[in-house]
Amino acid sequence: QVQLVESGGGLVQAGGSLRLSCAASGRTFSWYTVGWFRQAPGKERDFVGAISRNGGSTDIADSVKGRFTISRDNAKNTVTLQMDNLKPEDTAVYYCAATSRTSNYRGIYDYWGQGTQVTVSS
Repeated sequence: QVQLVESGGGLVQAGGSLRLSCAASGRTFSWYTVGWFRQAPGKERDFVGAISRNGGSTDIADSVKGRFTISRDNAKNTVTLQMDNLKPEDTAVYYCAATSRTSNYRGIYDYWGQGTQVTVSS
């Protein structure tokens, strides 16, 4: 089992940047694919992006491609979601999640963090 804790959320103006971190504890972090999801009020949870176990590949949702990037440092047990050129429609609670799967990054994840709020003002 792995425990996940997100941090770095906050309030930012449109066009600004935020960096979210997902810190993991428990089992060997490098065993897990890590994904980021977000959920806005009244909407379903959406896939944002994911990164492979060794960080060699990523899958980024079209809605944020070119603005968001994902990286990881397995030595520090962290995954980072860098969000640039933020838009008001990016406002949501952002969650990181982990799975032992190595394909279908947009599928079901086994472990979830508690989420961190991101608010983008216009």
